[in-house]
Parts: sequence; structure tokens; C-alpha cells
Amino acid sequence: MSQENVEIVLRGTEAYNRRDLDGFLKDWAPDAVLDWSRTRTFEARVYRGRDEIREFAEAFLAAWEEARIEIVYGPVEVEEGLLIAENVTYLRGREGIEVQARSAWLISIQGGVQTSLTVYQTRQEALAAVGLSE
Repeated sequence: MSQENVEIVLRGTEAYNRRDLDGFLKDWAPDAVLDWSRTRTFEARVYRGRDEIREFAEAFLAAWEEARIEIVYGPVEVEEGLLIAENVTYLRGREGIEVQARSAWLISIQGGVQTSLTVYQTRQEALAAVGLSE
């Protein structure tokens, strides 16, 4: 397993939690893809390139008083350059309503840059997408 790839995911998550979008996107390729289409939330679609990903992240963070991601499994490199991370996102709305959302990310990293992140509802779905099982 490439510790460098794991660190890229952890750094990006920590930056997101600080609402530091420059830090969050620092290790993303200019033409990276964020596939948010399987989520059960607003703006469920595919975002292409850093600009679209930044716009989405800005809008998402603006909708919440607090947004924090905790990785509860992984990141684990299941193939070279392909990682899975299961997470819980903790959200608090402007009126104080709190929400938790679980998901699993399938992340591709090539040459030290993140090229994609696809969101699945479960780790099993993410593994199945690449022909693997637990």
C-alpha cells in the first residue's frame, strides 16, 4: 500500500474539515472527476475539473453551519492507485438540526494526484464497482 496515497486522502479530508478549499483541492488533478451522482442529497451529479468541484464544495459548505467528515475505515489501497475510505459526515444546519450521513469513497490516485472520487452508499457497493468483495 502506498502511504503517500493514503496521506493525500487524509490531507484533503482534513483541509475540507477546516473549510480550506485550496488545501482540499491541492492534490486533485486539474481534470479530476467527483462523482456525486449516487448520493441521496442535493446536487447529485458528476462534477468535472477543479472549478466545478470547488463550486460544488463551496455551495455544499455554505448550506451548513458545520460540516465535518470522519473517516471510519481506511483509506485502504485495494489496488495500485485505487483506495476505499468509509466515512461519516456530520452536518449541522443553520437552525441547529443535526444530520449524519454514511458513505464510502472510491478514490483514484495516479502519479501523486487524485484523479477521481466516487461516492457510494456502502463499502460493499464501492468494492463491487471494481469487481472486489470483502
